[in-house]
Amino acid sequence: MLALAPLLALTLLAPTAPVYGAPISLSSIGDSIKSGLSSVGTSITNGVSSVLGGEDSTEANADTGTPTPFSEQQINDTLVRPALFARVAYCKTENIEAWDCGEPCKALTNITFLQAGGDQAAIPLYYIAHDADAQQLVVAHEGTDPAKLLSILNDAQFGLVPLNASRFPTAGDGVTVHDGFQQTFERTADGLLAGVQKGLADTGVKKILVTGHSLGAALASMTGLMIKNAVDPSVDVTVTTFGMPRGGNTNWANLLDQTSPVTFVTNQDDPVPSVPPKFLGFQHTQGEIHVTDADTNTAVDCPGQDNVNCITGNSVLQSSTGILNHLGPYFNGLSFGGQECTPIALF
Repeated sequence: MLALAPLLALTLLAPTAPVYGAPISLSSIGDSIKSGLSSVGTSITNGVSSVLGGEDSTEANADTGTPTPFSEQQINDTLVRPALFARVAYCKTENIEAWDCGEPCKALTNITFLQAGGDQAAIPLYYIAHDADAQQLVVAHEGTDPAKLLSILNDAQFGLVPLNASRFPTAGDGVTVHDGFQQTFERTADGLLAGVQKGLADTGVKKILVTGHSLGAALASMTGLMIKNAVDPSVDVTVTTFGMPRGGNTNWANLLDQTSPVTFVTNQDDPVPSVPPKFLGFQHTQGEIHVTDADTNTAVDCPGQDNVNCITGNSVLQSSTGILNHLGPYFNGLSFGGQECTPIALF
């Protein structure tokens, strides 16, 4: 079981590259990322095969319901804007504060930056902004920054531990979550919540969007529940994430489904949403939207938890290049990672 720890780190790993605006062509960046991620994918395949004896399993508590089409109009109406905000979280803090981070910031207008936290290493970045067009606050969490080892270690610590009862006093017994995700969440939780409450008071909005990609998606699921428990019931809290790994046990998944539902988007053969594995006690929530073809913006709505007809049915042994799907594109040509920012903020 301990041998699985490096595998989760690998699933969120990308090649080291020059950082923050070094003179390098975007085409060579893309080639470097694809080459590195393909190599990582091969390592994942070999590692999982050795741990599982060459077999992959979806185990119990997996839904078998038939997915239904999720239209391109639904993608544009409900997923594109959260994805754009999640993409911004990979950029340098000072550029986000000025809302001047290249194409990720240009794609979102009438945005007022309110607050940021984290150091983009041991404490991944989050930011809070006011989205005037949608009349909402936005909380976005940075995904994994693989060149900074401490972020990788956050992902590699994946034992299940009890949910912090002082933070979530109404959760009940038997709720366990990913140890590394909870530790990372706790490092910024108090300041983030204070910033949200101040933002609500200053702007008067009644909607909050919480989003993130990869590690940021796992943190967003915890942040959404914290905010939901803390703000007035009249405030609508929506959580939409991308490339989200499993974050806790079945009781955690049920708690989110019942109190703070998550819409999480999975992309084709991306192995990251399949870890940590179900046989270690981890379970996805309901709410999966599975992209089956990024080129044609084709996706399906997957009923139940860990539906075997969607990402859970994919084996990480099937393709050594599936990890390429983690960064994207997901739809509308939209990908995640610091290479999307100006100046470049590569892993």
